[in-house]
Amino acid sequence: MTEMNEVSTAVESENSGKIVFADDVIATIAALAAADVEGVAGMSGGVVEGLTERLGMRNITKGVKVEVGTEEAAVDVFVNVRYGFRIQEVCQNLQKAIKSAIETMTGLRVVEVNAYVQAVVFDTPESAEDSKKKAKKDNVEETEEIPEAETEPEPPRVK
Repeated sequence: MTEMNEVSTAVESENSGKIVFADDVIATIAALAAADVEGVAGMSGGVVEGLTERLGMRNITKGVKVEVGTEEAAVDVFVNVRYGFRIQEVCQNLQKAIKSAIETMTGLRVVEVNAYVQAVVFDTPESAEDSKKKAKKDNVEETEEIPEAETEPEPPRVK
């Protein structure tokens, strides 16, 4: 994959000019689309991205690599999936969401979205509480609470 800071020629406009997308633009669209997919706990970056976070710089495109041509784009996403979700289903939804967002916003044809699952993330009690607060904020009625032991998903079974 190319460096994300490179500028890539993407689409020719009708008036004989060019429309140019920076790789970061495509990566940002992919990252924002991924953030909206249920079951995605976050993106997973490499060593360089880990260093930038430690230095206080936040990179929205962490865990996204793109390759952009004149008419097509390819995307690699490195994600962490929440425990209890069907990973294959989460990844398929992720691929569809990213492909749709890029094609709709840019007109580029997305030839592939490769999803690399880097980790399974367990919800902490704080994040479970945040989910309850969000549900109340969104005016979603909560049903009666089920005791903690009954809410844990069954352990995965190997076939």
